[in-house]
Amino acid sequence: MKPHRINPNKLLLSKWTSTTPKQKEKHFIVTKLIRDENDLVVDCLVEAVINRQQYQLPWQTLTSPEEWLQGWK
Repeated sequence: MKPHRINPNKLLLSKWTSTTPKQKEKHFIVTKLIRDENDLVVDCLVEAVINRQQYQLPWQTLTSPEEWLQGWK
């Protein structure tokens, strides 16, 4: 599969579906962008819709179609 093309600056409030849900956490929303000293996005905070659990991960992880699908599927 071809990786998703993502503009990291437009990730805030975007919706994602995990292809390997854990603890029934399947749908996520990006709630925060974490930037470095040069104002570049390095990580993002994703929140599970079902239980509001939050996870910090490198934004590039979302480009992997094996792990993430854009939108809620």
